Amino acid sequence: MAIYVVLLGAPGAGKGTQAKRLQAILGLPQVATGDLFRHNLKNETELGKLAKTYMDRGELVPDEVTVAMVRDRLSQEDCVNGAILDGFPRTLSQAAALDDLLKEFNGEISVVPYIHVEQEELVKRLLKRAEIEGRSDDNEETIRTRMRVYEEQTRPLLDYYREKGLLVQINGQQSIEAVQADLLNAIRNIMKKVQ
Repeated sequence: MAIYVVLLGAPGAGKGTQAKRLQAILGLPQVATGDLFRHNLKNETELGKLAKTYMDRGELVPDEVTVAMVRDRLSQEDCVNGAILDGFPRTLSQAAALDDLLKEFNGEISVVPYIHVEQEELVKRLLKRAEIEGRSDDNEETIRTRMRVYEEQTRPLLDYYREKGLLVQINGQQSIEAVQADLLNAIRNIMKKVQ
């Protein structure tokens, strides 16, 4: 049975770093919505063109377009054994859409690790990253706004997955290696149960 992991955590929690490491260890592809958008826009796919019409108007891309991109990616051969979803779902409606989508692949979410980091630590990390990467748009005010949006939109997902018995909280303030070890334990425990 395929293993689908939904990796949750606020901006700066280390989801992308950990997803790449998990991909290398577990052989499950990282499916990051940011990468999907960039791929579809760059290659001018039908979904990319559709997303661009919304983006050009300064509007959010509707869930059905994002879900269609995820469906397309999960239908590819390297996802036959599952995937690590990074940055999706972000809202309850996307979570419900993902549940329906995985049914099309005769699958379901296996585990939802939540990398928890205290807000002040997140702000410090993002300010440091902005400095290293030269992101002038990432100042403390914009970072705190992103945190607020995350809290409002994504926080309900924690309750949603907790009620389903899928949520596993990981201490994201440990070393990268310690976080990775905790994530692997959480995922491998689930893999043993489904095999």
